[in-house]
Amino acid sequence: MTRSVWKGPFVDGFLLKKADAARESGRNEIIKIWSRRSTILPQFVGLTFGVYNGNKFLPVSVTENMIGHKFGEFAPTRTFKAHSVAEKKAAKV
Repeated sequence: MTRSVWKGPFVDGFLLKKADAARESGRNEIIKIWSRRSTILPQFVGLTFGVYNGNKFLPVSVTENMIGHKFGEFAPTRTFKAHSVAEKKAAKV
């Protein structure tokens, strides 16, 4: 279920402060965040965020196409290990 329009997008307050500080400094640093639930806003375009996936921080460079999505969508938490060759051969027979 999506969030109500009248409530507006959810963004953690500290995230806005970190983004403003990064813009003012002018340095291209990775901003480490744990808030996967926060919505990407137009103020974040051009910045790079390190989104925590439970193991490490994955760098996410924000573009205009990402506005409105959540940070967690761009940092997968699970890695797919390929099926073994033996299973593939057994399935064909």
